[in-house]
Amino acid sequence: MSISYFKLRDRFDFSTDTLDIGNPISWSRKNFLRHLFIRIFAVREERIEKFYQRHLNYYLEQHPNGNEETFFRHLWDLIDRQLKVLLLKDIYDKDHIRNEREIRKLKKFTEVLISHDRWNLHKSTEAVVAAQELEIHALNQKTIQLTADLAEYRQFDGYILIRDGQALALLDLCIKMQMLKATDDGAFLITPAQNTWAKMISKYFREVDNENTGQTKEIKIERLRYYLRGIDPQDPRKREHEIPKKHQLYTISRSK
Repeated sequence: MSISYFKLRDRFDFSTDTLDIGNPISWSRKNFLRHLFIRIFAVREERIEKFYQRHLNYYLEQHPNGNEETFFRHLWDLIDRQLKVLLLKDIYDKDHIRNEREIRKLKKFTEVLISHDRWNLHKSTEAVVAAQELEIHALNQKTIQLTADLAEYRQFDGYILIRDGQALALLDLCIKMQMLKATDDGAFLITPAQNTWAKMISKYFREVDNENTGQTKEIKIERLRYYLRGIDPQDPRKREHEIPKKHQLYTISRSK
């Protein structure tokens, strides 16, 4: 029985970093596996090795005729079985984010267990299939992300064109917009990440290339970032490098 392989939590043990299984007051032993995985999912990665050693030592103390291979096989089978259950869940499941987090944790556990597998149990047919399923799952997740990225890319309708040499004038307008007040006199634009302005202009705007008819020029993001450094929290217009006066062409203000 699984419960005999693992050390149970002592009654009234309220320590927050325990590696033992169960609740500190009372809990049904019928739900042991649920409590086991609650503990497994709560263990920090750097303590997985300690978790393994603690319960292995407990098992050997309680079973004089037992051995590490028996304990290892039992723990491996439990984790392998739970991993298969999670991998079969629909990606649109309402608990998808939690499922992915638990898959990553079980994968870390298997990596630690493999380092103890002197019997090559993880190379059994079932284990190889499980590893392949895990790889397929990872590829499916990557495909989903790439599909989403492609859909977003296809929604792109083209660049906003500005006159040649007007990139800094546009950036100056973005900076000035940060001085606008909302109807409650609070900041109209809350922009702690100043680099976002540079990313937006560089990604969605292009300058008309006067030297090559019908062509446009990319707006270099590093040039924009240069003028976004050293912001004064009290006045966004004051920065380490001020935009040259010749590019401060426009004003923007709230209507009366």
